[in-house]
Amino acid sequence: MQGLADEIGISRVTLFRWVGSREDLLGRVLWLLTERSLTTGLRRWEAERPAGAPLCAGTGRHVNLILAEATGLRRLLDQEPTLAIRVLTDPRGPVQPGCIAFVEKLLRRDMEESGLELTVAPGDLAYALVRLNESFVYADVLAARLPDVATATRLQEALILGSSR
Repeated sequence: MQGLADEIGISRVTLFRWVGSREDLLGRVLWLLTERSLTTGLRRWEAERPAGAPLCAGTGRHVNLILAEATGLRRLLDQEPTLAIRVLTDPRGPVQPGCIAFVEKLLRRDMEESGLELTVAPGDLAYALVRLNESFVYADVLAARLPDVATATRLQEALILGSSR
């Protein structure tokens, strides 16, 4: 934080007053990057999706590919795994709730535009999809396993399809 304060020409105290702790700042930055990835994934899927195909699964596939190629995210997970996981998966932080809200919005759009009928509440399914994704994308840090976005994508699609009538 001192290096950042020096770089922008303010005191460390002012920086903390403006952005809070290092963890708070990291959460904001990670949410901005995550939101960009979510939006990019949605745009990519919308550009190629067949008429009537649901938004959620295809968008999830693209987002998973973006995450798999995010070298900065991988570096953060490698260098500061505890901090990274805490910030990325904190239900009171900006990243996880933002992801859940984004996925729920996609599910609701699928319900309206594609006639997707869910047997569970969209918010509950969105929560499950995000948590599932976290467990596979961050598997190296959480469970000493290799990250596996392909399996995450297949399971997410199965959950979406299995939750529909």
